[in-house]
Amino acid sequence: MSETIRSRSLVVRTYQPMRRAFLGTALILLAAFILYVVYEWGRYDAGYDRLAVSQQRVESKVEIERLEKANRELRTRLAEFDTVRIGRAREQAEVARSIGDLQSQVARQAQELAFYRGIVAQGATSMGVKIQQVRITKAEQAGRYNVHLALVRSGKPDDIMAGSLLLSVDGELAGIANTLNMSALTPGRQRELPITFRYFENFEQEIALPSGFRAERLNVELRSSRKGVSPLTQGFLWTVD
Repeated sequence: MSETIRSRSLVVRTYQPMRRAFLGTALILLAAFILYVVYEWGRYDAGYDRLAVSQQRVESKVEIERLEKANRELRTRLAEFDTVRIGRAREQAEVARSIGDLQSQVARQAQELAFYRGIVAQGATSMGVKIQQVRITKAEQAGRYNVHLALVRSGKPDDIMAGSLLLSVDGELAGIANTLNMSALTPGRQRELPITFRYFENFEQEIALPSGFRAERLNVELRSSRKGVSPLTQGFLWTVD
């Protein structure tokens, strides 16, 4: 009888941990969903339109792509313009060099033409002197230049050439045509320079130009000390080496 009572007082309890874990997870997910719904409802209530924002993002992305494409096109055009500009600069430099060469050739031809004109018109044959070369270089001081002349006598002269040399420069000063004579060009205000040679002579003379004077032409005049001999006068373009 006592054994029967003991068996009836026995209580059997079952423990289900999986069910509790599942229930806790479901409660957590439900709470998260409720918080998300409340969050979205708050944004909607504040005037936030998620669809409008998404559409605006898409439009902004499209606009960014368009601007990037336009930027690439502008960079390409800029590179093309730079290439054209560099090419034009090279062409201009080449044209400038060609013009300089042509000007030098014209200056030499003008010197030769002036010499032969002097022979025909001014009796340079009687004097027997030729200005073979004329060079103008800058001196150390500003506004000063060195004039180099190569004088040559034609034929086989037996006597000595004696005479004088005069220089003058044609140009503009303050927009007015002006000619500087020998006394204005030389520091000592010499009117003429004596020369004496038999076959050839390398002559060099320093001249000074006033500030603002734009030289255009150098005039050289040779005078013989012998009577009845016409002077030799030649003009040369002002070109500084």
